Amino acid sequence: MMVYIESLGCARNQVDSETMAGQLRLDGWTLTRDPAEAEVIVVNTCSFVEAAINESIDTVLELARFKTDGRCQRLIVAGCLPERFREAIADALPEVDQFLGTGAYTQIGDAVTGRLDGNVCLPDPDRIPMGASALREREQTTSAYLKIAEGCSRHCTYCIIPRLRGRQKSRPMAQILEEARQLIDAGAREINLVAQDTTHYGHDRSEPARFADLLAKLAALAGDTWIRFLYGHPESIDDAVLQVVAAHDNLCPYFDLPVQHASKTVLKKMGRGYDKDRLLELFRRIRTTVPGAVLRTTLIVGFPGESDADFKTLMDFVAAVRFDHLGVFTYSDAEDLPSHRLSGHVSKKVAQARHDAIMARQMAISADNLTAMIGRTLPVLVEAVAEPGLYEGRSILQAPEVDGLTYVRTPPDGPALPIGEIVRVQISETLEYDLIGRVR
Repeated sequence: MMVYIESLGCARNQVDSETMAGQLRLDGWTLTRDPAEAEVIVVNTCSFVEAAINESIDTVLELARFKTDGRCQRLIVAGCLPERFREAIADALPEVDQFLGTGAYTQIGDAVTGRLDGNVCLPDPDRIPMGASALREREQTTSAYLKIAEGCSRHCTYCIIPRLRGRQKSRPMAQILEEARQLIDAGAREINLVAQDTTHYGHDRSEPARFADLLAKLAALAGDTWIRFLYGHPESIDDAVLQVVAAHDNLCPYFDLPVQHASKTVLKKMGRGYDKDRLLELFRRIRTTVPGAVLRTTLIVGFPGESDADFKTLMDFVAAVRFDHLGVFTYSDAEDLPSHRLSGHVSKKVAQARHDAIMARQMAISADNLTAMIGRTLPVLVEAVAEPGLYEGRSILQAPEVDGLTYVRTPPDGPALPIGEIVRVQISETLEYDLIGRVR
């Protein structure tokens, strides 16, 4: 029997999909990359914003056709879409045989065989199991995501995640270290730590556990495998984390800290407990403590009540910090969000204009930052052959999927570069968001 899994949304969802795939492989199922071959199709969905909801529904409907045009006998929808819309989703998508909420992905074995009672399974997300699971089934072997916690205990007014994933639940440190060891043994040359609030790791556990200690232990076992953390939070990152990153060459000097905004008024409405001055001081400390650190952030424009003055504050902040990597989202409204009840909603046209203005400013900043890289030699993880004599990879300063690439040229008569290895590359050119260089 064959099963096809489609994973949508964030890296945390991808980990869940890989965990389900590993369990199904252990149960004797064969995984396929072609939905036309599958007796069972699983869609792991996202519902964080409106665009993600629409993509999830469109994907489910597209794959549902294989129940008539292919071999598919069961269609399963897992993850955040059924968790957010609960029993109502069954009426909206009658093509689906089984819905699994975020707390039910460990029951995938019973779902594919039809052993669950009822077609909607929604355990309490606060009870998402945090025990060791089957070895994940990964298509990408050189780069891996490692989830260190589940859920979030913050109360940002624009965010549905605490309702979908429950309060923060940090995994035991020994369990994380063992999974990291397994990933390295399986060929991972880069491990990206993920959670909803990665730098808040351990605060919810009864035994003492600090994120800085976890990083130090991972660095000690990783050898020349890179360790990077994503989805940090400005309020939970501390100087101990900066010092640990500065002390270990295999900890990427990469700080992904979504700030969302810089206006004090907007941040207060968002439920974020800091202001622009605290952010500026934080980024100054990072750059002082970790030479060569790169900064990534994400922003939301068009939040309810955002005035022209608030937006100017945000534009000035972006110009002052000069982030290396920056993403911008327009506010996505929904009736089940606390922010929906705020006054002064911004039109989509204005929000899009603000999005475009920030991205234009960031493009110029990025061009300057990349130009400053010319002449530097960086470690680069080689990931694919782009064309003869040209390879695709990422430097230690570029995260997978969200940042640019580093293209590596080789001489016509030179040896082939090994895929999945880390080589030293001298940067000689830049593109809009990418680097180009040659092996040293």
